[in-house]
Amino acid sequence: MSALYEKIGGQATLDKIVADLHKRIQADSSVNTFFAKTDMAKQRGHFVAFVAQLLEGPKQYAGRPMDKTHTGMNIQPQHFDVVAKHLSDAMAANGVSADDISAAMARVSNVKAAILNK
Repeated sequence: MSALYEKIGGQATLDKIVADLHKRIQADSSVNTFFAKTDMAKQRGHFVAFVAQLLEGPKQYAGRPMDKTHTGMNIQPQHFDVVAKHLSDAMAANGVSADDISAAMARVSNVKAAILNK
């Protein structure tokens, strides 16, 4: 079985998914304040690399560990869940199958504790 990264369409699809995700986040007042002072172009690159690695793609993520990146942000479980839902919706909108979305979201849930600093 090929890596989930390849199954969803690799780098080209992941770039589209993350661009879509960022539009959804920026339009959502329940989470967009977390990104108010963020350089979204820089963040997009980090996020694409992070998700690629999470989905068994290229190991290019060179950013800080998730717990360090999110320290002091007071992200609550509902905030994580909103962004995760936006990610799932962005995958669906970009042609990722339901099974592959489910597998990807299971991997995303594995980093929830680190992002919430729990």
